[in-house]
Amino acid sequence: MTPDDVRNRAFAMPLSEPAYPRGPYRFVRREYFIICYRTDPGRLRERVPEPLEIESPLVKYEFIRMPDSTGFGDYTESGQVVPVSFRNRPGHYTLAMYLDDHPPIAGGRELWGFPKKLAKPSLRAETDTLVGTLDYGSIRVATGTMGYKHRAVDTQAVAATLAAPNYLLKIIPHVDGTPRICELVEYSLEDITVHGAWTGPAALSLVPHALAPVAKLPVLEIVSATHIVADLTLGLGRVVHDYLA
Repeated sequence: MTPDDVRNRAFAMPLSEPAYPRGPYRFVRREYFIICYRTDPGRLRERVPEPLEIESPLVKYEFIRMPDSTGFGDYTESGQVVPVSFRNRPGHYTLAMYLDDHPPIAGGRELWGFPKKLAKPSLRAETDTLVGTLDYGSIRVATGTMGYKHRAVDTQAVAATLAAPNYLLKIIPHVDGTPRICELVEYSLEDITVHGAWTGPAALSLVPHALAPVAKLPVLEIVSATHIVADLTLGLGRVVHDYLA
């Protein structure tokens, strides 16, 4: 194989049959359960990097089912997202995501910089209750519940929220262990169709864990909860701040 062959073929690892195909990545009937809660402002500030700005000490805890995605398959993820602003544009910063499928872990980290780790999340309806859970190994670290489809939510407003910019801290180490890439990445969800959105009474329980530290941002007050079913495309990103420049 010539150097030109390598350059022409290389886009992910391994070179032959990489962990994920080229995008774009389309998701059909993607299901969200999002609980927005108020937390400790000091602890939140410690975990969100500048130049992102925080206006209110809010966290969105997410459970997401992805039964049909191009390239990534059928999987579930869970984690914490923070409402932020960047250069006066409101958006969301992803603190951590935990999921049960290798291709989106590898692709998410390598392409965009998603802070993804292997775990066992779930999202399901249990009679009259929407239930989301996250297990890290044998330990249950998060449990969210909501009354199932109690009230409909404006789908246009939900689509606008999903279309807001999202921010990630992409870190790729050099071979000597020092950071070779350390960038703030912006990406957006595109071609969004919201099939339905609902709200209801909700609760969230977070348990301390050394390697899945979701409880470091404690739940002080539940602000809102939303259940969403949508089709969308995960757009590729762009670098908006280089920490090594």
